[in-house]
Amino acid sequence: MAKTIQQQRVGVALIGAGMIAKTHVAALSDAQNEIALRAIVSRRPENARYLADFYDAEPPIFTSDLVAIAADPDITVAIVATPPSVRKDIIEQLAASGTHILLEKPVGRNPQEALEVVEICERAGVTLGVLFQHRMRAPSIAAAAHVKGGALGKLGLVEINVPLWRDQSYYDELGRGTYARDGGGVMITNAVHSIDLALSLAGPVTQVHAMTATTPLHQMEAEDFAIAGLKFSCGAAGSFVASTAMYPHRTEIIRLHFEEASLKLDKDALEISWRNGPTETEAKDADPRKVNPLLGGKHEWHQAVITDFIDAVRHGKKPMVTGREALVSHQLIAAIETSSQTGQPARLMDK
Repeated sequence: MAKTIQQQRVGVALIGAGMIAKTHVAALSDAQNEIALRAIVSRRPENARYLADFYDAEPPIFTSDLVAIAADPDITVAIVATPPSVRKDIIEQLAASGTHILLEKPVGRNPQEALEVVEICERAGVTLGVLFQHRMRAPSIAAAAHVKGGALGKLGLVEINVPLWRDQSYYDELGRGTYARDGGGVMITNAVHSIDLALSLAGPVTQVHAMTATTPLHQMEAEDFAIAGLKFSCGAAGSFVASTAMYPHRTEIIRLHFEEASLKLDKDALEISWRNGPTETEAKDADPRKVNPLLGGKHEWHQAVITDFIDAVRHGKKPMVTGREALVSHQLIAAIETSSQTGQPARLMDK
């Protein structure tokens, strides 16, 4: 039976103490009026204690005992931030105990594994959400409102551009960029955020024609470059380019070209160019340089996803991105890989 929230402050456990953990801890610290971080689970708890510096409240316990944490009635929600290769057993234990799960992307290393994770949670009756925090950026929310509003007209063309740079040290981490640990390279690890956001705005893709490659700039198993032509179920065409070999590093950009206007969406602002009117900028970040001094980056988007998930569990509704909804991004990535391997277009199920 799924756990229910009995207290004003929801007990949360963080599973995994890797590089993204400090962002989660800082986000939970800022939400401490409604959330209590009670435990951080790591294979080596002594190496995770530095995370207490990012939590401005009663410190959590540090433990490797997942069984005890799953059984704790005061822990209703677990945020799972481990590598994809080790999380299925974790999810099975948490779901069996009735603990609701907010999962760092990706759901799994491939569509089949991702589907198995979703079905484990559905059978157990626990809520499964996925941390696609790019949807919580102010420009993304504004873009979604414009798309829903209908004034833009029919969608004709979609551009998804993810021009990133990672030096070799990024891939020297054990397992990074491998199929065994991560399930792939730039697409499933980095570009999946932009893929999810674009699909949430434009709808599903039905066909791709693609090429992927590992450039000479990286020593790694999986791809650091992917390019694809896309056909959407709404009739729009599209393009997708993603790489971690594009120096200097630039921000991801999504462009949506409608009958009446074009939207340019990045992390800092939404630009709307009307066919018969002005170009407007909305939802601009007042200070893009504003960062957490300890993190060297922002965490409010993670915080927004976490609080949305807590609200969903509390009121028995769907979170912003459910596990099943997240499957479409995995299916698109798999189709791009298939098309690259065969040299032929690959079709996706039109849902």
